[in-house]
Amino acid sequence: MEKHITHTSTDLKSLSRFLQILDGSFPSGVFVHSFGLEPHILKNEVFDIKSLKSYLQNLIIDQYFKQEFVYIKKVYKALEDKKMNLIVKINKEYSAFLTYEYAKASKDIGENYFKQIKHLPVKYEVKEYFKKIEDKKILANEIIVLSCLAYDMNIHYKDFIVMWTKKNLINISASALKISKIKPTEIQQMLFDFDDILENIEFENIRNKITNFNPSFEEIIFSHKRLEPKMFTT
Repeated sequence: MEKHITHTSTDLKSLSRFLQILDGSFPSGVFVHSFGLEPHILKNEVFDIKSLKSYLQNLIIDQYFKQEFVYIKKVYKALEDKKMNLIVKINKEYSAFLTYEYAKASKDIGENYFKQIKHLPVKYEVKEYFKKIEDKKILANEIIVLSCLAYDMNIHYKDFIVMWTKKNLINISASALKISKIKPTEIQQMLFDFDDILENIEFENIRNKITNFNPSFEEIIFSHKRLEPKMFTT
């Protein structure tokens, strides 16, 4: 029988801090990552608000649900069991699953976060993990770093998944404004529509088995190997 994760509520201080951390203007200047949207636009797979919404929905169903959400649950469980070696293993496994561009993006964004939040943890196990990053023994992968901090702040893993996913949807959509002709008002309304989708995530169906990106996503990405996902900054 699966062990229940003990966190049951999120206090206002934790929510306030995570709102700040996940904001697009954090850590310095506005930054958004395209996460492979350019090749989809160039191949005319994403060309209007409907196709952009479909792209983002597939990202949740075919990637996040089978990879990032699984890792989040694994990190929470390992922290609760105080299995530090397992968290290190999870971190290395996550890097190995990603293609070079995405592994680099995860590390770069994770390091940006880590520089600003490394002093925040209060729980021993999270402090120990952050020390390994500080000592350059492991990489600061974004999803692992933020999962650890969310755990430290007693944020339920379900709340963290929803907040992290919505942050990514906003960031990717913001990059769409720079590389497509989709109207900002259309994107804003579409993002509101995702609240219902996120609210109905079937968390109990998040399995332990991890798979790579969905085939249709990889087909587009690998057809443009020289087109590296970009980090847009201001």
